[in-house]
Amino acid sequence: MCLSIPSKVVKISEDKTMCTVDTMGVQRDANLMMMDDEDVKVGDYVLLHIGFVMNKIDETEALRSIDTYKEILELMNEEERKKVILEDDECPARAT
Repeated sequence: MCLSIPSKVVKISEDKTMCTVDTMGVQRDANLMMMDDEDVKVGDYVLLHIGFVMNKIDETEALRSIDTYKEILELMNEEERKKVILEDDECPARAT
């Protein structure tokens, strides 16, 4: 199963095709081409899938989800934590 950690938009490119998001302290670039123009703004929380912003989510719900992820991460060792956070939007394709 693939889960996406809510990420906060911290920067949007001038052409509005890319953004920088912060996922629990880790920043990465994400593509905005799947979203309508002007739909995502700095400060919004979004969910990513394979590097693309797929949808915007409510801040309250995002913060609640982040708190839950933090509880889960506390149960993992350091290597597992880093992997989950760094690779959260790189869900592998599954053969059926």
